[in-house]
Amino acid sequence: MRAILLIVLLLTAFPAQGRGLRMAVEFTDHAACAYIALQKGWFQQEGLDIEAYETYVTGMALAAALARGDTQVAYLCLVPALNLYANARVPVKIVAGTHRYGYGLVADPKKIKTPRDLGKPGLRIGCVREGGAVDVMLRRTMEVYGLTEEILKRVRRMPPPKQLLALRAGQLDAAFLPEHWISMAEEMGFRVILRAQDVWPEMQGSVLVVKEELLQKNPQLVRTLVRVSQRATAWIGEHPEEAARIMARVLSVADGKTTLGGPPGLTPRVISRSMARMQYTTAIDPQVVQGTIDYMVHLGYIRKSFRAREILDLRFLR
Repeated sequence: MRAILLIVLLLTAFPAQGRGLRMAVEFTDHAACAYIALQKGWFQQEGLDIEAYETYVTGMALAAALARGDTQVAYLCLVPALNLYANARVPVKIVAGTHRYGYGLVADPKKIKTPRDLGKPGLRIGCVREGGAVDVMLRRTMEVYGLTEEILKRVRRMPPPKQLLALRAGQLDAAFLPEHWISMAEEMGFRVILRAQDVWPEMQGSVLVVKEELLQKNPQLVRTLVRVSQRATAWIGEHPEEAARIMARVLSVADGKTTLGGPPGLTPRVISRSMARMQYTTAIDPQVVQGTIDYMVHLGYIRKSFRAREILDLRFLR
């Protein structure tokens, strides 16, 4: 009887780290560290039992899943994470970064040579819906290049895969996209006119987000998530060619079916070019996050400003 009681006490004091953990990622190479860690089995090695694993085409869709309670852990773009916290009032914490940059503008080179050409009448422009990371970059581009809000009337809102199809069908002349979709469009013959680095120095791309309840109940689990993310991020830097091969494979198939990114559209060479356009790092600059918050307030995407420290918990990066 005493032995049984001791076992119960031990299990209560030291619960399984990731029992029933629900994780979600964006279907892009922005979340490369998560995909690599999953493929290498590093989450399992650290005792994280991932009960459910989902992919989402956009950060807004992933943020909605967090709001519904479908997932506890997410690798998604910073902008929808801030929207989730500020507007949907979902208690989440950003505990690590995954990359900087990773967004851009592609266009038909016969019609558009520079970002200022977007102001030409009649040009059709693709972008994700309002409030997404790429949309915020569109608005920054408009300010930097002195483009009027007239161009917003010509913006067609659709997720990245549909933008790629529309470009291919001649229904769009230009598109604001995240990687890896930018590099795929380039492979189709479209030109990269602008990258995030050109208009937003040090732009924070994606982040690792956890529900605040999970962080409070099991900080050691979150510490492990950050540690695995750091390991995978370092490995990407040390093995870029193998990382590109892995990412080309996992992004070519979704739900057992070949995706738009499948052969011949998505190859290790294309993914390698895409990944090279980002800076993979788990480090986060709170001032950059604060700048993003302030800019979203300026755009009206966040109703009321708040301090970055409210959503950041970077203790496990130290």
